Amino acid sequence: AAAAGAAEWPQLPLTMIDASLERARGHRITVKDLARQLGMSVSTVSRAFYRDAVIAPETRARILKHAAEIGYQPNPLARGLITKSSRIVGIIVSDITNPFYPEVLTRLTSRIQALDFNVMLVVTDPLRNEDETVRVLLSYHPDVVIILAATLSSAASQACRDAGTPVVFFNRYGSDQHSCVVTCDNEGGGRMAADHLIDLGHERLGFVAGLADASTNVDRWKGFCARCVERGLPAPVSSEAHEFSYGAGYAAARRLLSAERRPTALFCANDILAIGAMDAARREFGLSIPEDLSIVGFDDIAMASWSSHNLTTIRQPTDLMIEQTVELASSLTRESAGRQAMLRIPGEMVERSTTRRYHGG
Repeated sequence: AAAAGAAEWPQLPLTMIDASLERARGHRITVKDLARQLGMSVSTVSRAFYRDAVIAPETRARILKHAAEIGYQPNPLARGLITKSSRIVGIIVSDITNPFYPEVLTRLTSRIQALDFNVMLVVTDPLRNEDETVRVLLSYHPDVVIILAATLSSAASQACRDAGTPVVFFNRYGSDQHSCVVTCDNEGGGRMAADHLIDLGHERLGFVAGLADASTNVDRWKGFCARCVERGLPAPVSSEAHEFSYGAGYAAARRLLSAERRPTALFCANDILAIGAMDAARREFGLSIPEDLSIVGFDDIAMASWSSHNLTTIRQPTDLMIEQTVELASSLTRESAGRQAMLRIPGEMVERSTTRRYHGG
């Protein structure tokens, strides 16, 4: 009876039984365990987990198959101590509520991971400034740091240089002249918005500003204002929203539209500000868009094309910016952290239904 009962149990390979027992005891499976079970050297097994390592394809396949069976995962931190490369790309973001950046993060992370790098995302907040965030991130020895929607202080930038960690700014730049930048031509986009509205016959123009010290905000206002003056108009009126959010755009537009001679067209520093401005115009003042007021945004987030908004906007060349950022970040992992670059990529006017020719009044 005992023999009959034993025959009913599945016959598992001894290596899988050993692995199960190790996990049950809470023992972390190491590369030494994997090498012992396969009857190979530790160096041979380790090479299987490096894409560019020299190892026979059949040997690599056998190692990776067995590793998957027993649940072994290589330790990237331990590997980094040997290779002097953590294979970590740190990403710092401070404006995760702006729809533009979650869209960017999804695609940026996918591209980075396709190159066999790990992504460590840190989000700053008012209680934890960028300097502190960078110090925490650097403790994990990232190969490169990408900054989205944040401006590093000179002290934080210096900390990265001291650690030998290069920095790439995505659609932002600061006073640091030692970092690399990939950005939309925000000033050119502001000029493009001005030309579009002036060509439609608008003369009383307004600007809904976002975060005052953000380089994107500064450059978009600079281009918009300069182009208006160049074309013989007075400088546009401006209202500070103090952040890139729907509520801030709503409040800033309400202030502009409360004027006795309100603007006939608004350029907003980003799309979510523009959507807030549209709702303020309709709900607070009963204005029709674009019959009574034309509005232009910036970014071309997915929401901008929704039928409820159908927003005219300046489209950022996001895919190209991501490709250039990943290419630059990848090259910096193999080069000196002292490399500098400034890439400005032109945006594109996307005309939808929130702008129209102004006929006076």
